[in-house]
Amino acid sequence: MKYAHQIIMRPIVTEKSMVMRENYNHFVFRVNPAATKLDIVRAVEKSFLVKVIDIRTINVMGKKKRRGRLLGRRPDWKKAIVRLAPGDNIKYFEGV
Repeated sequence: MKYAHQIIMRPIVTEKSMVMRENYNHFVFRVNPAATKLDIVRAVEKSFLVKVIDIRTINVMGKKKRRGRLLGRRPDWKKAIVRLAPGDNIKYFEGV
């Protein structure tokens, strides 16, 4: 992985992720499935100028979907939960 924008696809903004942000200083991102934990840490630190303390990654399996008789499947994706150092914050989430 070379560039930070290729690793971090978008933030995940849900009720659960907002509670995690407020109570535990955890931020949730959808990331490239090929990215390693070290790649994700470097991309977050470089993009948002913060210090990452801990990271957890989850491979989310795509759901099966039906449309009449046809059976399909959504793609698999990867989620990263990043814990920042006390006092650090990502400004992108302030307006949400």
